[in-house]
Amino acid sequence: MTSRRWFHPNITGIEAEQLLLTRGVHGSFLARPSKSNPGDFTLSVRRNDEVTHIKIQNSGDYYDLYGGEKFATLAELIQYYTEQQDLLRERNGHVIELKYPLNCKDPTSERWYHGHLSGRDAEKLLTDKGKAGSFLVRESQSKPGDFVLSVLTNEEKHENVDRKTKVTHVMIRYQQDGKYDVGGGERFDTLADLVDHYKKNPMVEKSGIVVHLKQPFNATRINAANIENRVRELNKVADNSEKPKQGFWEEFEVLQQQECKLLYPRKEGQKPENKSKNRYKNILPFDTTRVELRETDPDIPGSDYVNANYIRSMHEEGRHVDEGKVFIATQGCLQNTVVDFWKMLYQENTHVIVMTTKEMERGRNKCVRYWPDPNGTKEFGKVLVRNVDERPAQDYILRKLEVTRLDRKEPLRYIWHYQYLTWPDHGVPNEPGGVLWFLEEVNRTQSTIPDTGPIVVHCSAGIGRTGTIIVIDILIDIINRQGLDCDIDIPKTIQRVRQQRSGMVQTEAQYKFIYMAVQQYIDTAQKRLEEEQRNKMKEREYSNIKYPPMTNSRSKPNMSSSRSSSVLTNDDSSSVYENINFKSPQTSFSSNTRR
Repeated sequence: MTSRRWFHPNITGIEAEQLLLTRGVHGSFLARPSKSNPGDFTLSVRRNDEVTHIKIQNSGDYYDLYGGEKFATLAELIQYYTEQQDLLRERNGHVIELKYPLNCKDPTSERWYHGHLSGRDAEKLLTDKGKAGSFLVRESQSKPGDFVLSVLTNEEKHENVDRKTKVTHVMIRYQQDGKYDVGGGERFDTLADLVDHYKKNPMVEKSGIVVHLKQPFNATRINAANIENRVRELNKVADNSEKPKQGFWEEFEVLQQQECKLLYPRKEGQKPENKSKNRYKNILPFDTTRVELRETDPDIPGSDYVNANYIRSMHEEGRHVDEGKVFIATQGCLQNTVVDFWKMLYQENTHVIVMTTKEMERGRNKCVRYWPDPNGTKEFGKVLVRNVDERPAQDYILRKLEVTRLDRKEPLRYIWHYQYLTWPDHGVPNEPGGVLWFLEEVNRTQSTIPDTGPIVVHCSAGIGRTGTIIVIDILIDIINRQGLDCDIDIPKTIQRVRQQRSGMVQTEAQYKFIYMAVQQYIDTAQKRLEEEQRNKMKEREYSNIKYPPMTNSRSKPNMSSSRSSSVLTNDDSSSVYENINFKSPQTSFSSNTRR
């Protein structure tokens, strides 16, 4: 786990609880300085709807949990207990899971800020893609709360020899009064002020090398909760810039230039027997991720071919990579591919189809109808399909299709067919609300079906609207899993999806629409969570009401509450800590659970 952004330098226990309960999920955690024991730290972990606080000792020689394993740095301690999930336990044996770091908000929305990038990765980025004077700012990995300015500089080796570049790292200290400096000299209120100052006033190394800050090396990773600020930055019109366009256009162009690195073999789609099965002759599935039809006739060449790819969303949790959602991205059916399409649906145990195109657009066929009319029945090869129900909604039509095998007795299957109607060809919807609502309905249906196969998504070519829908859904899934303060990287997510099907997300407009959709989703989720917390606080206030003493003791109401322990004056006071057990050498650790 490379991130150090779980460290929050300036919050109390009460504020930690508020953050974890409003922005975290079960397993979210953060670390903060101890208020009662200066020099020590506290680990705060959300467990369902409560927060547990665990004391971390800084002995001067090592960090530990007042016993147990000892570590040279706070980061190593956190990483150890994140990776060894069964070690941190209460006395009653219940595991305390450290799953998702609840990140401290980025200190700036400037695009040169790269968060938890390591020194080695910063050097590689700047050396491979930067030029002399390129710079970025990142978190210090050795000193949580501090930052590092990494700059690509020119270094003169000998006369008559070309200058070579190297990366200079300058430590930026975050002071107790909230100001920043570089270990001396002027102090600044913000990181942006510090960077602006040293753009105009270059630093000089002891060796005499001048450290010029010329052009920022921009990051694409963002804190999800901070997406509004990033969108604002990307929307800024280029001002006195040498580049004619910036922001979304610039980010999308960089993504397009990297496309050449994602060219994998597409030999199956190019075979003569398969060419007629492709709606567009150059939009072909990568062989590495293509869906292969299994029930085929070995005497018929190409009978296992369909223009479709699996799209797997991978979630990185610590050093573990878990497979998230799985989709199938495919083209709109041709007359000669409808039977293969139904073979694929049945083989993959798909119960939900998302269609983001109309059958005809601008006078051209975008997808052959592969379902029967309402209450009608139609055979597609060995699959019999009945249109049981068809209901129009505001932006889409929902069809319930009953599917039966004709060649063998198997239980009936139902497929829910969502056809989104208001996505314009060669454009994007005016606002993302309709698409977000649509996806919520799709996922609600998918989640109610046990052991279901992948959602099949298609438009016409199966890359533009299809890619946009899949990327939005993957990003929302990450946020739902890890909380609103997780890290997301929209260009990197698109790259990963493009590694599985070529050309996914086709236009700058689609790229910008993804940002807008995620921003609106987070904004809505934040408002909902804040409202829930307000309601909980009202409940808590009522449950903690104290009545004045009454003369008749029998009339005293009993208002005791399990939540009353939430009103504490000192969150780190050892008197309110309960015992915690670890599945490690005979040690117990103190904690405080707040409900």
